[in-house]
Amino acid sequence: MTLDGLLERHGGWLESSPDEGPVISSRVRFARNLYDTTFPGWASEEVRDRVWNQVVLAFDKVGNNTGFLRWRMDELKPLERELLFERHLISAELAERKTGSGLFVSEDECRAVMVNEEDHIRLQSLQPGLNLQKALGEAEALDDNLEQTLSYAFSSKLGYLTACPSNLGTGMRASVMLHLPGLCLTEEIKPVINAVSKIGLAVRGMWGEGSEAAGHMFQISNQITLGKTEVEIISHLDQIVLEVIEHEKNARLRLMEKQEIRVHDHIGRAYGILAHAAMINSNEALDLLSGLRLGIDLGLMPEIGRRDIDQLLIQIQPAHLQRSAGTALSAEERDIKRAQYIRGFLDGRQDDGR
Repeated sequence: MTLDGLLERHGGWLESSPDEGPVISSRVRFARNLYDTTFPGWASEEVRDRVWNQVVLAFDKVGNNTGFLRWRMDELKPLERELLFERHLISAELAERKTGSGLFVSEDECRAVMVNEEDHIRLQSLQPGLNLQKALGEAEALDDNLEQTLSYAFSSKLGYLTACPSNLGTGMRASVMLHLPGLCLTEEIKPVINAVSKIGLAVRGMWGEGSEAAGHMFQISNQITLGKTEVEIISHLDQIVLEVIEHEKNARLRLMEKQEIRVHDHIGRAYGILAHAAMINSNEALDLLSGLRLGIDLGLMPEIGRRDIDQLLIQIQPAHLQRSAGTALSAEERDIKRAQYIRGFLDGRQDDGR
């Protein structure tokens, strides 16, 4: 399958899941480095190329890794790298790297391996809904497969050695992406974020570190990687996420009990603007689509599915719009194209409901 073939579909992590509420997806990521090899940030092009070739060899030797697509960053156009970033398959940092850097990704996009980002290897499992245990299992299986051929840098005292000291130990970052409009609309989100931060977890926006929480989307992840096992980290994160979900559900109940008209107005305005706007930027679109997703969760918009909205959140991003148009677009042209795309989607759902 080519990159175009991959992009024709949506990722498996956006499929329906048993937990269809505030949770969008779960991710487990491992940072690994090769033994006696300079970290990517300090390595020469020759060393980075050698690392890439070693990872290629590891994938080719292990039969369980068949079906992975692979690309080197220096073989991709800037727009193609941005597309992979928008699909949560690579980081912004890897998108900027070239020589020796690349990506392996399963056809369902649920497993991916970045090569020569901050670390030699960043492998991840991305699953729909609250499914950290499955994400951990798949990440561990992929990690074990690669380790059959590769020798990792490991210390009996510090665990896996990583470019950033904050990843020492397990080298694992686990995260859950949540949609929390109830807490945002009741202005209770800040106390929740503060409470979560005090117990060793980080709260970030939709695109991870450094991003804002557009569309009421938040990622909650572990910060401690040293001194605890992977299972302990996952268990703690799972427990806290369940508590945040309960807070979100209670906030929604209070909104419907005390401010039902406000909720209906919020959702109705979101739909009205999205259904009729001639141009709309990314942040406004995300905020309004958040309103529609809330309406779906509350049973007010049965003709639209949650996963439809989750897929829209990806399809209206700048690189995806330009790929759809088949040409580079200015910011204003993207805003026009985005509005057209959303209007077409909503018109189609109205037709389906008739």
